Amino acid sequence: MPHFTIEYSANLDGLVDMARTVEVVRKAAVETGIFPLGGIRVRAIRCEHYAIADGRRDYGFLDMVLRLGEGRDLATRKTAGEQIFKALSAHLDPVFAGSKFALSFDMQINDKATSWKRNNIHDALKVEAVNG
Repeated sequence: MPHFTIEYSANLDGLVDMARTVEVVRKAAVETGIFPLGGIRVRAIRCEHYAIADGRRDYGFLDMVLRLGEGRDLATRKTAGEQIFKALSAHLDPVFAGSKFALSFDMQINDKATSWKRNNIHDALKVEAVNG
């Protein structure tokens, strides 16, 4: 259940192709090899109202949170997180070069006792893999 939520300042609209950005994150998550393909979700939420630092409207931000289920050790999580952050950061290099910008990424572990899920995508991918 790797669920990525990206919140970003509205002033990035002209600077960042957000559809491409969510795909960069999805692909990087797949490439780590530690997440089940059918569980990966990446979503982006535009923040119209925000305040950064001293209040200048030309400052931008992108904050990503990954929620994932229990079961992966710290070393595995760190390696995957670094790989994903590196891909996202490289994708956003032009934003850093052309504006004042803050990028952050946090990983959170969901407690399985208080996390409910229902998903038939895993089964569909298995059938597809077998049947082509």
